[in-house]
Amino acid sequence: MMRVALALTLALCAAGCATPIPPLPPGADPAARPERTPDIYYEPSPREVVTAMLTLAEVDSRDTVFDLGSGDGRIPIAAARDFGARGVGIELDPRLVAVARANAEQAGVGERVRFEEGDIFKADLRSATVVTLFLHPGINRRLMPKLRAELAPGSRIISHYHAMRGWPPARKIRSRGRPVYLWIVPPRQPVSG
Repeated sequence: MMRVALALTLALCAAGCATPIPPLPPGADPAARPERTPDIYYEPSPREVVTAMLTLAEVDSRDTVFDLGSGDGRIPIAAARDFGARGVGIELDPRLVAVARANAEQAGVGERVRFEEGDIFKADLRSATVVTLFLHPGINRRLMPKLRAELAPGSRIISHYHAMRGWPPARKIRSRGRPVYLWIVPPRQPVSG
């Protein structure tokens, strides 16, 4: 029995162990749960990778950076604090939304960053100039039509670790040995009729 449990634990970790949710801020509901089962586990991007992502996207004060699956909020917070941008995090888990909001206040960027509890597939992305992802290849593939339809031409998409099959990146770098991809949303094709 112990061998079966160990094998199951190792198999789950090989598939991607979830990082424990950080301690909740005062007043957050520890019993709160997402509306549906998340598509992916919480695993934050290392801070050096976050900086590399935002640098590759050439984020500046004119940008609004949307992080899909924003977890503890580190990407929108870094975009505001270190690059002068506005940040928006979309996160399914209400506990992580509470953590991210507390982290933004602690970082002094609460007025430049907002976190929404919601489904990334239903989020309105039209005001984003940069979208950041650390999801999964299948999720990236499902998001690709939405990103291309809702983001303005010239908007940048950055993905930590996972590419989008069928859409070659404009650039690829490595940070801490991990791939980081950049795509530029192309001009819309005129509809012929």
